[in-house]
Amino acid sequence: MRMFANDSRQFKFSVLLEICKQAFAGDLDEAEVHARARELVSLSSPRVRCCVYKEREVLRQRVRLSLGQMANDSAPYNPRQIVQVIDAACDGCSIRKIRVTDNCRKCMAKACLEACRFGAISMGTDRSQIDYDKCKECGMCAKACPYNAIVVTERPCYAHCPVQAISWDENGIAVIDEKKCINCGQCELSCPFGACEDISWVVPVITALKMDIPSFAIIAPSIQGQFGSANLAQIRKGIEMLGFEKCYEVALGADAVAKYEAEELREHMEAGVPLTTSCCPGFVNMQKMHFPEIYEKNKSTTVSPMMALANKLKKEYPDHGIVFIGPCVAKKQEAMEYVSAVDYVLTFEELAAMVAAKDIDFSKIETGEAGHASNYGRGFAASGGVAAAVQQARKENAEDPVNAVFANGAFECKQQLQLIKAGKFPADILEGMCCVGGCVGGPAAIVNAQIAKGRMFKENLANKAETIGGSLDKNSFDGVMMHVVKKEETNHAED
Repeated sequence: MRMFANDSRQFKFSVLLEICKQAFAGDLDEAEVHARARELVSLSSPRVRCCVYKEREVLRQRVRLSLGQMANDSAPYNPRQIVQVIDAACDGCSIRKIRVTDNCRKCMAKACLEACRFGAISMGTDRSQIDYDKCKECGMCAKACPYNAIVVTERPCYAHCPVQAISWDENGIAVIDEKKCINCGQCELSCPFGACEDISWVVPVITALKMDIPSFAIIAPSIQGQFGSANLAQIRKGIEMLGFEKCYEVALGADAVAKYEAEELREHMEAGVPLTTSCCPGFVNMQKMHFPEIYEKNKSTTVSPMMALANKLKKEYPDHGIVFIGPCVAKKQEAMEYVSAVDYVLTFEELAAMVAAKDIDFSKIETGEAGHASNYGRGFAASGGVAAAVQQARKENAEDPVNAVFANGAFECKQQLQLIKAGKFPADILEGMCCVGGCVGGPAAIVNAQIAKGRMFKENLANKAETIGGSLDKNSFDGVMMHVVKKEETNHAED
């Protein structure tokens, strides 16, 4: 079944599909999984990598991640590090940042030699050459070359990591620094070899469903438009057909978050302190790990929409399991924080594999309940949507508009946080989304962000009259824990 044009993502999907089929069938055995998955890479299969043996090693590590294990056999189990490196897939990247190409004319000017301050360049028989034992990768030779014959090539994972959490070892294999990594998944999204991947919880979810443990699925607003022509009501019904008792849209929690963050914003404005939003876990991790002063002073204490709805459901149905489904890999880490009502997190990729394993076609399902969330809550899926929802919540409360900035992508998030740190932030509220375009551009989204946004807009036209207040009248969050409980508060409660 072809889901992606990207071969590495299709390969991942094929592995997940096989595992889901076996898990639903009830005969999931790790040795058998590896043996059957090995059939995906045979001696007669088309080659993507240099040889069948490397492809089988990549496959083996993909299977491990899909089974909820560490990609590397020798690595100690670390549930917080969601994004990992499949080392066998990583060495396809060039390990040389500075390279001389065939464009070199071995010219008389020798500008590269003059520009190099480390004696790393000499003239070879046909062109200039670099002594990598001396090269400091400063790039001055590339800037000086009149033929653009020397190129600077950053690895995609490194170039797209906003917090410099990626380096490489002596063998040129990427290494993720867990003390810096915010699990935003930008390396996963950018790696053309599929070497950066997230650990999966699809097996325990299927196991729980097969055991008839009562469970709810809660779906991110960005699920609209992800499955072709299928609308939100069809998607919700199809997810329930997997074995979930009911499927709720997290946009309900987003409506509540908009209301509470609007109230919190009022307090921040009175104190003259900008507010940073809480919905994107990558953005929250960036603050917590790299801007701790801002995390303590500026970050909204309102829980994310996922947590808001999960807390509401746990309060009403304490014996039910809750599984969040979205395009974000950082949500897997958020669900493992000290106080969490979410039991497991699945991505859209994993959902697609589960649906395919059960032969469910969303587009052929009779329309069920569409839900009662407002378009403002559903708008959390796209960049700018959180700020717009907070503005609407203020409007419905007869309050004046505020100055808002929305950071579109992790690098813009970092830039705006630096402005806050320097006391130069020009607005009242900063919405941060680590994925360009918002959640619709997440690392585990299935379709192009612009296509998804177009489908969402069209489908939601019929829902434009719904207000945030109207949504909350139908789905009250009164008495629900809407503020983050920190570790020290949890420990105090336990004492």
